[in-house]
Amino acid sequence: MIFTLLSFILFAGALYGVAHYVWVVPQQAAARDLDNRLRGVRTSSRPGKERGAADLVQRETRGSFGFLGDMFGKLAILRRLQMLISQANLKYRASDVMGLCIGIALVTFLIMLLLVPIPALRIAFALLFGSLPVAWIVRQRNARMKKFEDQLPDAIDLFTRTMRAGHNIHSGLETIAEETSDPIRMEFRKVTEELALGSAIEPALHKLGERVPIIDLKFFITGLILQRQTGANMVAVLENLATLIRERLNMAGKLKAHTASQRFSAGLLCLLPFVVGIGFWFVKPDYVRLLWDDPLGVKFFTYAIISETIGIIVIRQISKIKV
Repeated sequence: MIFTLLSFILFAGALYGVAHYVWVVPQQAAARDLDNRLRGVRTSSRPGKERGAADLVQRETRGSFGFLGDMFGKLAILRRLQMLISQANLKYRASDVMGLCIGIALVTFLIMLLLVPIPALRIAFALLFGSLPVAWIVRQRNARMKKFEDQLPDAIDLFTRTMRAGHNIHSGLETIAEETSDPIRMEFRKVTEELALGSAIEPALHKLGERVPIIDLKFFITGLILQRQTGANMVAVLENLATLIRERLNMAGKLKAHTASQRFSAGLLCLLPFVVGIGFWFVKPDYVRLLWDDPLGVKFFTYAIISETIGIIVIRQISKIKV
C-alpha cells in the first residue's frame, strides 16, 4: 500500500511538472518577450550603443537547462533537436527539452523500481516515457510540414500570376507573404523581412529551404535562383511545378486510401502480443506471472520485448509510403 501511494505521488508530481512546462512556461516566456518588445530592451551588441536602440543581431537564449547545452554542445543530437523545434515553430530550447526527457525517464525508472521486477522492462518504460516530449515535437513538426506542402501549389500559382503581371521576384515573394495563410505566410514573411534588412535574395531563399526541408520547395527556390542568375522565363516551369505537386499529393492520397487495410493489419499485428498478454493476465494470471517470477521466464520476456520492438520498427518502415 505504501509503495502504491508513493508511486502515485511520484507519477502525479511528474505529470504536474510536464503540464507546467508544456503550458505555463511557454506562456510566461511569450508574455516576457512581448513586454520586452513593448518597452524596448536595452541592447549591448556594441560598446557605447545608445539606450533604446534596436538590436538587429539574432541571439540564442540559453533556456532553463542551458547547462545541458554546455555539456552536450558538441553533440549533433541537440542541434538536430533544435532544428526540429524550429521547424515545428515552437519556442522551446533543445537543452530544456533534453532536460525534461531525462527527468521523465528518471522518474519513470524510479516508479518502475517499485512496480516492475524486470530490469529490461524498467529501462524500456523509462525510454518510452522519456521520449514522449520528442515524439510530440516530431508530430507537431510533421503536421506543420504537411500543411505547408498542401498549401505550396496555391502559393506557387499566386507567385506566377504576380510574375505574369510584370512584377519582379521581390513583389512575388511579398504577395505570398501577404495573401496566403500560415505556415506559408509566416515563412515567406521571414524572407521578406530579411530582404528588407538588406540581405541578398539567394541567402534568404537558402535559409527558407533550411527551415522548411521540403523537396518541392527546394525546386521552387532553385527555379527562382536560376531565373535571377540567367534571366530566363521561369513562369511556365513554375506552373508545371505546381501541377506536378498537385498530382503527386493526389497520388499519395489515393495510395493512402488503397493501403488502409494493409496499414490496419500491420497495426493489429503489432498490438496482438499486448492484447494476448493482457487477456492471459485476466484469464490465467499464473501463466503470465512466470515471466517475471522464474529466471528463465525473465530471459524469454526480455527477448520478447526486444523482438517486438524491432518488429514494430520494421513493420512501420515497410508500411510507410513515400511518393
